[in-house]
Amino acid sequence: MAYTKQASVLAVVISLCAAGVAHADTRLTIGSTSSSSSHYGYFVAVSQIINEHVDDVRSSVMETGATIDNLRRIKRNQADMGLVTTNVAYDAYHGEGAFEGNEVPTNVLWVYGPSAQNVVVRADAGLNTISDLEGVKFNPGIVGSGTEATAEAVFDVIGVTPDYVRGSTTDMVNQIKDNRVKGYVKSGNGRMLDASSIDIATMTPVNILGLSDEQADAIRQELPSLGIMNIEENEAGDGYPAYTTWAYGNTVSSRADLDEEVAYNIVKAIVEHQDAQAAAFSVLKDADIPEMTIELATTPLHPGAIRYFEEQGYEVPEHLKP
Repeated sequence: MAYTKQASVLAVVISLCAAGVAHADTRLTIGSTSSSSSHYGYFVAVSQIINEHVDDVRSSVMETGATIDNLRRIKRNQADMGLVTTNVAYDAYHGEGAFEGNEVPTNVLWVYGPSAQNVVVRADAGLNTISDLEGVKFNPGIVGSGTEATAEAVFDVIGVTPDYVRGSTTDMVNQIKDNRVKGYVKSGNGRMLDASSIDIATMTPVNILGLSDEQADAIRQELPSLGIMNIEENEAGDGYPAYTTWAYGNTVSSRADLDEEVAYNIVKAIVEHQDAQAAAFSVLKDADIPEMTIELATTPLHPGAIRYFEEQGYEVPEHLKP
């Protein structure tokens, strides 16, 4: 009889322990990018936050070929979440572009960094609006870049045809300084001008041209893979006024079937432990992650993310709900 009771108690203990181990054994693989990239360091910080602040979940970071590779890995169940830019996320979600007829069901957890596309021109060029670029010598972005392709698509939609000049960033910086080219489109460092634009501005004052309301609406309608970003006064750099431009965001997206409670707790931990992320990725210093996510996401958010954002008082628009 004593043996039976002892065996029963042992069986219960083993059962409870096994249940606890199973519950704690939720493991997530995060697809990132090249280990030489600052984005890789960001995902290491994300993984540490998850492991330290999300109960019963353990994550690890995998070096990958970034967005498209991550989406393909997610579809093959080789990754649970990872780096996906909003413009490519749109194509994957809708089965377009590189994913034509092969859509990938993912949801956005959060956006961790904006990439504003800045139209930077010489201040003495007499250009006050983007429409003034008609026929002007202008570089749409470095040859073969996403910036170049996107800028040309934007200008086509809003009916502006500059006299395009092709070249590398170094070429364009020198030609703008020499007044052979009036300006260029350059991805910003988050909401700030990037280093090459700052270099030009050191000796050659520059202006940033913004979209009109009508142009922004046309881009929203015709190029839904892009976001529209409002840059506040001095955000691009001291002395620059507020303006509106097109942009895409760097997201952390997940499998659409990621457990809602797990997604909720991960997003909660990320938003509430932002300092560790900013230490790895300076763009996040003082950033509002929920606001940035709602502003830049082009595909539906994960239900767990929506629940957390709405609990914090943010309004998630219908087009971002699954």
